[in-house]
Amino acid sequence: MRVALTNDDGIHAPGLRALYRALVDAGHEVRVIAPMTEQSAVGHAITVSGPLRVRQVEDRHFQGLGVYGTPADCVKLGIGELLPQSPDIVVSGINAGANVGPDILYSGTVAAATEAAHLGFPALAVSHDSFSPPDLLEHARYAVAVMEKLPWADLPERRVLNLNLPNRPVSSFLGLALCPQTQAVWHDWYHRREDPRGNLYWWLDGAIPPERVTEGSDRGLLTGGWATLTPLKFDFTDASTLERLREMRFLPL
Repeated sequence: MRVALTNDDGIHAPGLRALYRALVDAGHEVRVIAPMTEQSAVGHAITVSGPLRVRQVEDRHFQGLGVYGTPADCVKLGIGELLPQSPDIVVSGINAGANVGPDILYSGTVAAATEAAHLGFPALAVSHDSFSPPDLLEHARYAVAVMEKLPWADLPERRVLNLNLPNRPVSSFLGLALCPQTQAVWHDWYHRREDPRGNLYWWLDGAIPPERVTEGSDRGLLTGGWATLTPLKFDFTDASTLERLREMRFLPL
């Protein structure tokens, strides 16, 4: 398969490098178009007020294109201008940190896959449930095996498959669970601090409260040791509320 590989942690991130190696080792043709710098939690932002610049990145056993832009920029520019051929699939990851529940709204990793899906390409987002991951090569090989077995031709258009891997060796995974995203949201707080010059600054922190996590959802299963796979679509229309407003005969003034 021709694979376009991207992420939001940047072109030098260990997760992307592990996935690149696993894809190449499995015999796939891989083209990397990833941000030059860390772009976590930028969501689906695209660059409209300045130019996008590209840099060739080559290391031992690795080559790719680094874009001074967002993950969604990488996919749009890569498919529209930079790749010599259209990919068979776009893979985004492996992200440092899970992308479950409300994370999908913030995640640049999921946004890159979403942009690919909107452009009509099969799209897989891959994340690992640790912000300080170990060597991820075995996890990357697991993700590639999942990618190869998925029935892409039978899936509806404009869907993203969101794969999250637990923070444990692959040999101790409990399995791969097909599941919905949790409806629990983050409980956030800020650490207030002072820099050496006496100026205040704030650092965001937070967690998804475990007691609010729906049983059988991505967050709960991932914490329990399952790899989770959740199909995502991005029609935000609230059909039930739309119908309720119609029943109320509500009309705008």
